[in-house]
Amino acid sequence: MDKIEADAVVVGAGIAGLVTALRLAEQGMKAVVLEQGSQDKYPCNTRIAGGAFHVAHQDVADDPKVIRDAITKRMGDAARDDVVNALSGDIGDAAQWLKKKGVRFIKVGHESYRKHTLAPPISTKGRNYWEGRGGDVMLRTLANELEKAGGKILRGTRAKHLVMRDGACVGLQAEQASSLVEFAARAVVICDGGFHSNLDFLREFISPAPEKLMQRNARTGNGDGLRMAREAGAQLTGLDRFYGHVLAKEAMTNDDLWPFPMMDLVCAAGVVVDATAQRFMDEGLGGVTMANAIARQVDPLGTTVIFDSAIWNGPGREYLISANPTLVTSGGTLHTAPDLRGLAAQVGLPAEALERTVSDYNTAVDAAATESLVPRRSAGGHRPWPIRQAPFHAVKLCAGITYTMGGIAVDAEGRVLNPSNEPMMGLYAAGCTAGGVEGGALEQVAYVGGLTRSAVFALRAADDILRNLVTG
Repeated sequence: MDKIEADAVVVGAGIAGLVTALRLAEQGMKAVVLEQGSQDKYPCNTRIAGGAFHVAHQDVADDPKVIRDAITKRMGDAARDDVVNALSGDIGDAAQWLKKKGVRFIKVGHESYRKHTLAPPISTKGRNYWEGRGGDVMLRTLANELEKAGGKILRGTRAKHLVMRDGACVGLQAEQASSLVEFAARAVVICDGGFHSNLDFLREFISPAPEKLMQRNARTGNGDGLRMAREAGAQLTGLDRFYGHVLAKEAMTNDDLWPFPMMDLVCAAGVVVDATAQRFMDEGLGGVTMANAIARQVDPLGTTVIFDSAIWNGPGREYLISANPTLVTSGGTLHTAPDLRGLAAQVGLPAEALERTVSDYNTAVDAAATESLVPRRSAGGHRPWPIRQAPFHAVKLCAGITYTMGGIAVDAEGRVLNPSNEPMMGLYAAGCTAGGVEGGALEQVAYVGGLTRSAVFALRAADDILRNLVTG
């Protein structure tokens, strides 16, 4: 077996991996990045991301206390204080560091949290909406800077096993052109982006039928880092939640229906029912929570959103790439009928049960008492609309999974923790392969922001390596 020596080996060439390696290389360290993709524009979630840099929907330049409060509100006590403090305190500096490396940001839309969006912004049309934009440009910028600093990206190289000695990580084995190569290093940083495309892990942690989830991602999140860390005895955390959105069911077979349009705002205004025409979740908690609830169904493809013309022409037209008219123009099916009984026949739902569900919902909306519904329907985040204005509409749904929120447990320096909360020497994780800062344990799934936490903990992991392992 060939053996390659380096100061640090980084698994994955998304934002977390490239930021880690660049920081190290600029300080004279021999940093090698292993990327399983062999193409020049290897697929990964960073490359196709929307590009908004925010933390819990707060701009990265906001006061750290405001950012911290926003994270805590979403996560409750499910996140470590040191991790929350690190993210809220460092994100402003991390964004400035990226700017100094040539990464450009612009303001997109009217929301304040979009003041820092990767430039140029993604296109609103076409399958290659990302090419030459946003994350694609950022990755190429960081890769160029890494090369200038003496770092290397080894494409077509997939990490397989960590090499552990006396409880410390001293390298890893990887597959390269069907042969095993061993990398000896003082530090290994796992940045391969989560397990959202690994059906076995999804079945274990997320959904009883993962094959019925839409892979709203680059389809490269194989969970190699999670598996390797688990085999080495690392602590794992928060594995049961993911970031994603509600999509039309036809996105499973029609690539023009993902990643947009999202059905989130239509679902949050109307009602989402299962095959028995019963509501099964709180639609008012928003798209990420609804996607998770759909994924947990015995049949994740057996759900339908019911709404009327007022919703279709109201919330249906909101958002930059709105469901109305993008769903139809992209080949999706909008079921339409003059009454609920006719709509039920079209989508295969029991008519009397659907009429009763909508009637109970409308009565609660009229009385401003949707919290009393079972399951309850909160009204604080998204206004519940009555469903009365013909024609009535329905769209069959699926859950689109973008990335998994949980993963390897780390501290504020990105050091991987064992089950006793002690750092495992030489082993780090950053980006969406690390857990503990998103997902949470509250009813509403806590979305914090994948790009921002990736940048912050990549820099912190690199700095810890510089302080304690390589130069220490």
